[in-house]
Amino acid sequence: MAMVVLISSALLIASFLRGNASSTVFCNGGPRLPADAANVMELQLEAILHYATSKVIPQQTIDEIRLSYDVLRSLSPCNFLVFRLGHDSLMWASFNPRGTTLFLEEDPKWVQTVLKNAPGLRANTINYRTKLSDANDLLSHYRNEPDCSPTKSFINGNSRCKLALNMLQDEVYDKEWDIIMIDAPRGYFPEAPGRMAAIYSAAVMARNRKSPGVTHVYLHDVERQVEKVYAKTFLYSSGQSSIVCRTLFVAIRALVFRVLIAVYFIWYV
Repeated sequence: MAMVVLISSALLIASFLRGNASSTVFCNGGPRLPADAANVMELQLEAILHYATSKVIPQQTIDEIRLSYDVLRSLSPCNFLVFRLGHDSLMWASFNPRGTTLFLEEDPKWVQTVLKNAPGLRANTINYRTKLSDANDLLSHYRNEPDCSPTKSFINGNSRCKLALNMLQDEVYDKEWDIIMIDAPRGYFPEAPGRMAAIYSAAVMARNRKSPGVTHVYLHDVERQVEKVYAKTFLYSSGQSSIVCRTLFVAIRALVFRVLIAVYFIWYV
């Protein structure tokens, strides 16, 4: 917990050091920060206060948090999509203060509870159509359903592929996400939604990216059997990967750029 507070504090100090002195207005002998900087500071101060006074610690270890934090620090402001709303959500949002951080949560009541204490967070609810007990059948469905095929897969409006999250809000489809973290939905009992659709959809979003660069995908609880199998099927083959504790990290380059690179080597190398 102390490390989380230190990281948030470091971010706050860094925001001061990076501030533009020419844009600071002095009034009554003190500095007045621009509106954007003030909002950033407020978010980070809230995070520091929350974790300094909370008895609930984030589910991820400091090494797992550091894995995501380092990428966020290099990319922010960026588009950050998180499958889960939890006690650590304020921390993740504070790591990307000028970017877009959106949380996807399955429990509407839990969304209300979290947003009551952290109203500045952005969260949408998801009504998953899968069950953990169907994980094996869904893999068979993926292999036999043309609309699930990697060569033509899509998410928005894909009602035929049961692994496609086609019920999300438009803002999820309209943005290209630089970082996708999968730490939900629940996947520890047969009737739970499981993370099969989240893993598949994240891989499709990353491969269908149209702008340059890569999509960084994080999957927590990768030691569990279903997460392990689905990661091997949809994530490992898509890009460079590494595992820290219970979190898998994969950097996935868009399919269109992998094709362009292949064509380049065929014709020019």
